[in-house]
Amino acid sequence: MTKRRRVKQTMTLADRLAAEARRLRAKADSLPPGPDRDDTLQRAQEIETTAQLSGWLTSPGLQLPD
Repeated sequence: MTKRRRVKQTMTLADRLAAEARRLRAKADSLPPGPDRDDTLQRAQEIETTAQLSGWLTSPGLQLPD
């Protein structure tokens, strides 16, 4: 059996998602208009949405349903 590789994250999930979204938007700015640029912008939007959902799920006001 292989041993799982463990990684200690130094940045929070929100920080990592924000950095990846910024990197993708910068990459999209350097691409010419077309499907590659659209795909890159769409991926950045998906990552930003993921960051929002993660924030909502970890917010202290979130309550369990009755």
